[in-house]
Amino acid sequence: MVDPGNANSSPGRAAVVGTGLIGGSLAAALRSLGWHVTGTDEDAATLARALELGLLDATGVDPQAELTFIATPVRTVPQLARQALERGGVVTDVGSVKAPLVEAIDNPRFVGGHPMAGSEALGVDGATADLFAGAVWALTPTDSTAPDALAKVHGVVRSLGAEVLTMDPRQHDRVVATVSHVPHLTAATLMAVADDRAVEHVALKRLAAGGFRDMTRIAAGDPGIWIDICADNREAILEVFDGLLVSLAEMRSIVDEGRADELHTRLRRAQQARRNLPSGAPDVAELIELHVRVTDRPGELASVTNLATEMDVNVYDIEVVHAAGSNPATLILVVAEEVSDSFISALSDTGRRVTTHPLGDGT
Repeated sequence: MVDPGNANSSPGRAAVVGTGLIGGSLAAALRSLGWHVTGTDEDAATLARALELGLLDATGVDPQAELTFIATPVRTVPQLARQALERGGVVTDVGSVKAPLVEAIDNPRFVGGHPMAGSEALGVDGATADLFAGAVWALTPTDSTAPDALAKVHGVVRSLGAEVLTMDPRQHDRVVATVSHVPHLTAATLMAVADDRAVEHVALKRLAAGGFRDMTRIAAGDPGIWIDICADNREAILEVFDGLLVSLAEMRSIVDEGRADELHTRLRRAQQARRNLPSGAPDVAELIELHVRVTDRPGELASVTNLATEMDVNVYDIEVVHAAGSNPATLILVVAEEVSDSFISALSDTGRRVTTHPLGDGT
């Protein structure tokens, strides 16, 4: 039986490397589910504070950890991930740039990850167990990723309340440049403009409410992580900036020339696009299991999950079932029933055999 959000996530032993806001929140969330969580951090004071706040069961290296989360700056992840992989178990990370990272590590037990979650709060004192509830968490498997490792991380992430999106690492970096990296840099720039003008207009900051605060909220985040992000995802960020600058120039021209109809059209399009952003997961009654026969060839699982992403099919849970004495395995995917027909058709077109089952029917 596959229970959405719980498969492959039975409480065990987990390690968190880096106990700041994200790592501390991970530790808190895992502990709330019954995991035994051990933490490490290069800052002894941060680690001690995490223990004091009850985010950890213990500090130090746990050689028995079956799952390790690396929650440190991007530049440090490869070395720390390799060290964790040498100890055993599955390893994942939370960095927002994925392609250079997965290429540098290239281990079947490593699964690149990126939770789209954060807070204006800084450091371990802002950690909270519900930080990932409702957030989108990207996983970026490669052809070398072990199916069981991906299924493990997928199940645990779902158990934290996040929605999982599986995608190609390079595609991830291009998309995140648009929805995260450039918005943060734009918010920081807008905030700097307002700060400069506040020198002349003392009432500016007091009038900065509503929309301005919404647009610049993310500028309150930790600036330290952005140096590495901009270096590692420079090409994609610059491409988005070029498009944004063109659009801003067009908007300036529209306003300058008083082209009201065109202005209304653009604002209306933006309004509709904003309202159409996806939110929430369907009721369990609206979900269905797809049983897909897969082989052990490299990249098989990544191919299936990436196809789901390309078709905008959200996979709510994954399980890999290995039959005794049989080379092919069965991949169990939980998806919304309303999109299952088109997904099944696409899978069948690739030569894969698919059957459907009511949710929780393991037959």
